[in-house]
Amino acid sequence: MSTRSGTGTRERVVDAAARKGVTLDVRVFEESTHTAEDAAGAVDAELGQIVKSLVFVAPAEGGAQEPILCLVSGPNRVDLARLAAVTAEPEVRRANANEARELTGFTIGGIPPFGFGQSIRVVMDPDLGRFPIVWAAAGTPTAVFPV
Repeated sequence: MSTRSGTGTRERVVDAAARKGVTLDVRVFEESTHTAEDAAGAVDAELGQIVKSLVFVAPAEGGAQEPILCLVSGPNRVDLARLAAVTAEPEVRRANANEARELTGFTIGGIPPFGFGQSIRVVMDPDLGRFPIVWAAAGTPTAVFPV
């Protein structure tokens, strides 16, 4: 482990948790934890214990886009039709890398489940509830935390 670049984005995640009274145990690795497979290997966890934070967008008023964050268990994928039904957003689609960064303030591979500059609707995969501990990104593609 090391303290590499990305301290500012990690600090935003830690600060957001602290505002809710939670202390995070952020772990930073030399190798990437960008993919669920990478993260599972780095923390020696099952793939299902890795939280993928995936950003989707739905049209909002005035041509803006409303972000929807899906917290998904490592091996699972998001079914767009099901997401559209659950969110009542028929035109929901996956955000591209630039949109994800602009809407969350974090780059893909490091998007945490919280700590954004705006309110974001969150949909959580119930499979994550099968595990007593899951691992989520902490703001960079090399930092994660258990929860």
